[in-house]
Amino acid sequence: MSYFYLALAIMFEVCGTTCMKLSEGFTKLLPSVLIFVFYGISFIAFTIALKKLDVSVAYAIWAGLGVSMISLIGYLGFSEPMPPVRIISLALIVFGVIGLHLSTGVN
Repeated sequence: MSYFYLALAIMFEVCGTTCMKLSEGFTKLLPSVLIFVFYGISFIAFTIALKKLDVSVAYAIWAGLGVSMISLIGYLGFSEPMPPVRIISLALIVFGVIGLHLSTGVN
């Protein structure tokens, strides 16, 4: 169940970060409000996940997958560039997250 809450935390963090872009510097009301809603839910879910997960591993997974997902959203949704070095770097992050997960065993 801890990994479920971690996945929720990642999903809502990504939604919050996407709303940062959509808010255009807090000039659009709905995305601006949703930043705080999504980050609030993310922090609650992350806090629950930390009841059973090591903070060092959970935070690395949260940050690593969040960065990877935001990069894909930037590329697909906002036409940001995705040069080969970025793709390789993101793949290394994902492999690192997998390695961290495998090193702890399943909780």
